[in-house]
Amino acid sequence: MTAGEEERERAGGTEGKAERVPEGEKPPGKEPRASFPGRDDHSAGGIPRSPWVRNARLASLPLGFAGRSALRLGRRLLGQPVDLITGELQRRTSLHLFRVLGELKGGAMKFGQMLSVFEAALPPEVIGPYRAALTLLQEAAPALPAPQVHAVLAGELGPKWREHFREFSDTPAAAASIGQVHRAVWADGRQVAVKIQYPGAAEALLGDYAQLGRLIRLFSVVTPGLDVEPMLRELRERVADELDYRLEGAAQQAFADAYRGDAEILVPDVALCTERVLVTQWLDGTPLSAVIREGTQAERDHAGLRYARFLFSGPARAGRLHADPHPGNFRVLEDGRLGVIDFGAVKDLPDGLPSALGTLLRLAQEGDWAAAEEVLVHEGIVTPGVPLDPAALGSFLLPLATPAAGETYRFTREWLREEVVQAIDLRESGLLRRFNLPPSYVLVNRVVGAATAVLCQLECTVPFRAEVARWLPGFAEGAVAGEPTAR
Repeated sequence: MTAGEEERERAGGTEGKAERVPEGEKPPGKEPRASFPGRDDHSAGGIPRSPWVRNARLASLPLGFAGRSALRLGRRLLGQPVDLITGELQRRTSLHLFRVLGELKGGAMKFGQMLSVFEAALPPEVIGPYRAALTLLQEAAPALPAPQVHAVLAGELGPKWREHFREFSDTPAAAASIGQVHRAVWADGRQVAVKIQYPGAAEALLGDYAQLGRLIRLFSVVTPGLDVEPMLRELRERVADELDYRLEGAAQQAFADAYRGDAEILVPDVALCTERVLVTQWLDGTPLSAVIREGTQAERDHAGLRYARFLFSGPARAGRLHADPHPGNFRVLEDGRLGVIDFGAVKDLPDGLPSALGTLLRLAQEGDWAAAEEVLVHEGIVTPGVPLDPAALGSFLLPLATPAAGETYRFTREWLREEVVQAIDLRESGLLRRFNLPPSYVLVNRVVGAATAVLCQLECTVPFRAEVARWLPGFAEGAVAGEPTAR
């Protein structure tokens, strides 16, 4: 895929189309612009800088939700079906939510991207509008103007920054939560991607995470059954790592070295990195989100296997877990390999994935709940001496163990929705409160859940049991993580 094609895809075919705003509701991002002496309220297309402006936009979300809820009550009084009204509420709320999150960028957009991974769990009657809003959020955001791009490059690389490049495109090829990517030609002739951090990203991340914590109820409407509070807490804890591109560059190069020459996975090499600029090998390819939307079954299966293999094999091969598995970070290359292009969220796992996780999956498949409970107590996941219903334990473990039960497994949206319904039942019954994941497991558990959701978006069939047995120690009794794939 060329840079121009990527740009057209990023536009999503929305040019010339205006979103219809529900009656009585302000268009997202069009709140009155407050003026504060000495403060810049917006970075001319970058991150809105003023905390007043950012908080006002985030505050518009619950206000809009309240208006839509009142409208729903009125329609119910007029006799319209409850399911139809609820679906319309979810649709309008999701469109408003993801538009505001995308315009703000920073922590707001990053959290929206994290939520977007779970699109496959949504009810089928509202899946269309959700998918449109989520895909737009994953692939696009308002661009930072060229003068500000040049200012960041001069600040990080020096006033003669252009000497590093033979060519540099001022038009961004992609934009994300705290930075945007430009295509360029490096001084040695290599095609490179230049990732530039938005000015004001630090303030935006910290302010957004504090404000988003007050909107938990709204997110429960958009993604029912998904516990968003731990996700927000995890993002807050990673702020410093997200803002320093030198950490991302080091992690990416470690993955690039570990997978060098691999027949199925490609991680771009790093050419240069500073705190706010990261230059890496350019990858042409088809975004995984495009495979989800319009790929053939063979293409879905092909991408799904390599996606699962990369995420499971990372700790064994690179000593690290790629912790941001949303589709926008993956490309299917022309030669069939899976390209991975973002390493801003990585967890060091020098000893590989926890062997207890594989052991628990195996014991759940065997129905040995007593032994599974012993492992959970030993790992600090449950409190010793607290009675634990085997049915509750099975409900907690089987969603992870089911895909690895047979030689192959077909991941489907219907299966994921069933698991979400069960999770809601467990939460409402209070059974989940007996489980307390230690810090070392929280991120691993979230990545496994998010990756499963993406596989369900792909609706792919993969030999999942073989991948789990190969890369997850403890699953095959007495086994350790497997050898690298063919090179």
